[in-house]
Amino acid sequence: MATTEKTKKRNPKGIVVGIGEALWDVLPEGKKIGGAPANFAYHISQFGYDGVVVSAIGDDRLGDEILENFNAKGLRYHLEKAPYPTGVVQVTVDNTGVPSYNMKENVAWDHIPFTPELEKLAKQVKAVCFGSLAQRNVVSRDTINRFLDAIPDGEGRYRIFDINLRQGFYNRDILQNALNKCNILKINDEELVAVSRLFGFPGIDLQDKCWLLLAKYNLKMLILTCGINGSYLFTAGHVSFVETPKVTVADTVGAGDSFTAAFIAAILDGKSIAEAHTLAVDVSAFVCTQHGAMPEIPESFTKIDR
Repeated sequence: MATTEKTKKRNPKGIVVGIGEALWDVLPEGKKIGGAPANFAYHISQFGYDGVVVSAIGDDRLGDEILENFNAKGLRYHLEKAPYPTGVVQVTVDNTGVPSYNMKENVAWDHIPFTPELEKLAKQVKAVCFGSLAQRNVVSRDTINRFLDAIPDGEGRYRIFDINLRQGFYNRDILQNALNKCNILKINDEELVAVSRLFGFPGIDLQDKCWLLLAKYNLKMLILTCGINGSYLFTAGHVSFVETPKVTVADTVGAGDSFTAAFIAAILDGKSIAEAHTLAVDVSAFVCTQHGAMPEIPESFTKIDR
């Protein structure tokens, strides 16, 4: 296993994990480091938290380049070397900056093992973000579930399911299980429609579907993003809405992950839900103006007393 657990200085604000896929996004302008959990961990580290990527890479040049990239960023990681190739995703971007993905199967991040080191890490985290994509294979799915189960219960600990539907790599059972294990759900409008069809929800409007999910799975919060049409944040008895700023879009790769990271960082910092929501929108809008999933976020966003 390759890890920087013992070599990088820990931040006293606490450990936040992104668990799942770590890979290369091959964009028209070249390859860039990616994978939603890795993006999330990197962005939350910019807010002063110990962002840790949990995934697997191949024993190959692309895997070595991921280590080099994370080391250069000062990003901590638990990356097992698996006997499979490092993940690669072909990304095409339309004329509005919206990406589509072609993901290789049976790659390293499909085979993340659960280890004693991971169990120890789970007991220390303040928050973890996970999605559905890395659960397409039973090995990584089992590891993610065991990691979630090892996190102690109690206030101030967040299990964020950023649903992140990709191609056909999900089913009702995977989503149902994940919804039962999370306490925050992040979903976009297109994913909400797909989930509603899969679960047989009645033909009610999007907000009603969100209230249904919030109550059915006893969630602390539900975040609904609607692209240029703004975003909503639902908590028991309350909903907030923030418009999406108008910016010149380079691409939207990683913007949603930066939204999640900024929001959770603000909540952990003791900010109000309204403050956290506004920060998340502003950060993700900035990321849309940059190429690739992991741009450096300006201090004007990442300072605590913004």
